[in-house]
Amino acid sequence: MKFELKTYNRNITNEDLLNDLKKVAKELGKETIIIEEYNKKGKYSIQTFAVHFGSWNNALKNAGLTVNHPMRIEIEDLFKNIEEVWLTLGKQPGRRDMIPPISKYSEVPYKTRFGTWSKALEQFVEYINSEDIETEATIISKSEISPRHKTKRDINWRLRFLVMRRDNFKCNACGKSPTNNPGTELHIDHIIAWDKGGETVFENLQTLCSVCNIGKSNLDFRADTELLT
Repeated sequence: MKFELKTYNRNITNEDLLNDLKKVAKELGKETIIIEEYNKKGKYSIQTFAVHFGSWNNALKNAGLTVNHPMRIEIEDLFKNIEEVWLTLGKQPGRRDMIPPISKYSEVPYKTRFGTWSKALEQFVEYINSEDIETEATIISKSEISPRHKTKRDINWRLRFLVMRRDNFKCNACGKSPTNNPGTELHIDHIIAWDKGGETVFENLQTLCSVCNIGKSNLDFRADTELLT
């Protein structure tokens, strides 16, 4: 395999950036391109475009390309993406972690929206902690009243994050986490199964890896089978 060093000029002009942007679009045969596509074929960093033009969409406009995605990503979508990256890594993500396929968005929309990556993380933590944990469970509406449950089975992403943070982003059964065992997939499990009357509340939820979660489900199934025989 041949390794090549890419050289970058610190005195990049707007024209240099726009020409490269148009070049990549032409190579792809598209009237517009997304950040992920440019990252694969482009010469410059996305951060450089943000510094020169303020946003990716502004760069597309200046290059005469089509803007075909929203100008502003919703804050909750940005925060949900941070949560997903955080859970995948098992630790607080840095700005360099915000790349595909781990992250849906680069650090650019966060810097555009919040000023800096650090401020984006601060706002994320404040958002996560902004409501009492008890209110995080999805309460069943009047039209969905159940004689057995006050909450829905589904676990929203904010409650999921709170539970995993409490459990230090590791499996409560075997101790595995994405940080010490890359590839570990963490799930949220009802301690008292929802089918057996357990509610979707903070105290009745725990973090398990996918292997232990499947194992627990198998044990519960065997127990139920034994009761029936």
